[in-house]
Amino acid sequence: MPVEPNPDQPNPAPAKPGLKRRWLFVILALTFLFVLMPFLFWQATWFGKPLDNAQLAKSLNDRANPREVQHALSQLADRILAPSPDVRDSAREFYPQVVQIAQTGQDELRLTAAWVMGQDSSVPGFHDELLALLQDANPMVRRNAALALVRFHDAAGIAEIRSMLQPSNLAAPQAGALDQRLKPADAINPGTLVGRIDAVNASGNTKNELRSQIPGTIDHWLVPDKSSVVPGQPVLLVDPSNDEIWEALRALYLIGDAQDLPMIDNIARGAGDVPLRVRQQAEIAASAVRSRLAH
Repeated sequence: MPVEPNPDQPNPAPAKPGLKRRWLFVILALTFLFVLMPFLFWQATWFGKPLDNAQLAKSLNDRANPREVQHALSQLADRILAPSPDVRDSAREFYPQVVQIAQTGQDELRLTAAWVMGQDSSVPGFHDELLALLQDANPMVRRNAALALVRFHDAAGIAEIRSMLQPSNLAAPQAGALDQRLKPADAINPGTLVGRIDAVNASGNTKNELRSQIPGTIDHWLVPDKSSVVPGQPVLLVDPSNDEIWEALRALYLIGDAQDLPMIDNIARGAGDVPLRVRQQAEIAASAVRSRLAH
């Protein structure tokens, strides 16, 4: 039965048209921001945006913005690998800057420069610089240099490549008390904070960060938590990452010898619970090494 309106009860005031419009604008603005922010983040981290010669030159010299330098180095690699000879030749004028970055750049720039130099094995200057980078203080720079040298048919970095298949020690940078942050089986990457070293100096107590320089998985701590350590003392054992193992196996496919077969065969059998693609790469590498030994 319909309800008759009560003449004594005031009707609710109608919403102001401007209020509805204002909320519509707010909703549209928020929706736009939700779309815009991921796009801006993607654009800031994407290295696929083409750069012309002037932009390349500017970015390669922008040491205050390492991401700009990495973008430029990535674009140079794309040019080197391009099917067009003219595009490939256009990269050559920037080769001196690549070498300079390999000599003086930050860690992430030196390792990227090493990767770029490995894309053009026709340049003697690149080969010389990669040999020098085998002595770099950063293990990831050394590894990239060793892998790049394989493209020059140079096995000078084979010891570094072999180390990519082995657990690595992380040493204490200074004396103090170890404060562990992560635990065994935790995955880490270059730059991951694994702990701190609590030290006492003239200015009082300080907490110094202990960061990994390599990717992998924590096997175990070599010293107990809160114990005292000295500079250079190994404190953490890190198992290699699957990606590093895979890259090393690809290199050993080309330069491995009889000394490498036991380790390669062990990986092929599934040691360390490696994924199928890594076991398959180990089988291919072992076959290639045996073929070379047979001839």
